[in-house]
Amino acid sequence: MDVELARTFLEIMSAGSFLEAAERLHVTQTAVTARISSLESKLGCKLFIRNRSGAKLTPDGERFVGYATSLVQVWDRAQLEMKLPSGVDTRLCIGGETSLWTPVVVNWVLWIQSHVTNIALHTEVADPENLIEKLSNNSLDAIIVHQPNYYSGFVVEQLMEEKLIHVRSIENPMPDLFVDWGPAFRSQFDAALPQPRQTTYSFSLGPLALQVMLQKGGNGYFRTRVVKQYIERGILERVPDAPEFTHPVYLVYRQGEMTGSLKKALTGLRLLANEDARWFI
Repeated sequence: MDVELARTFLEIMSAGSFLEAAERLHVTQTAVTARISSLESKLGCKLFIRNRSGAKLTPDGERFVGYATSLVQVWDRAQLEMKLPSGVDTRLCIGGETSLWTPVVVNWVLWIQSHVTNIALHTEVADPENLIEKLSNNSLDAIIVHQPNYYSGFVVEQLMEEKLIHVRSIENPMPDLFVDWGPAFRSQFDAALPQPRQTTYSFSLGPLALQVMLQKGGNGYFRTRVVKQYIERGILERVPDAPEFTHPVYLVYRQGEMTGSLKKALTGLRLLANEDARWFI
């Protein structure tokens, strides 16, 4: 099927009308209408309901969104692969959850740069849902996350066992800082602690909360590798008798044959996971 038909379909869905989609695609509205008619003919169903307010997806159109998205993304990835720089044999695409960009993703990229030759490397840092979606549609070759999805066709390996521990500023242990480390942490937190997690200061990013605590004081749950240095320097201390929670790091990639470059990159990542690298944020 012509990829431009799928791309046009997605553009109409995003724009909400055939006219706006035509302007975005720099073609006539007649061309857009013809493309959708051709697509509907090929699929044997109606994709849009058109009215004065624009275009709305039919139930069949809603079902086709995922397929169209995958088709366009795979094609875009294929075009990238065919435009490799001179002297490069293949492209390697890796991703990491935002909270893991340093040092795990940074060290991984540096290791690949030193040990894997003749590749073009693309690295993404994003939320785990976005990374898993891109892994499933072949936009990424391997990802590292805290909370993997055990989909069929995925290989999930635990890279390292990390913990979240309750620490506080020695100089000023208040206020409470709640960091949302994800669904698994929230479930463990609510089961172990009687107090509510609704606090005056809440964060979706651990490094941000840590900087606030280091500069203004407070207490909260943070990764052991990150706060270890501050505990050793006497800036932070563990809260006595506070429960600790698991927060492991996982490597996820697709089952099946893989390129030699990807095999080598994954080997390097496993080696790095066993090193005692200092985590700064």
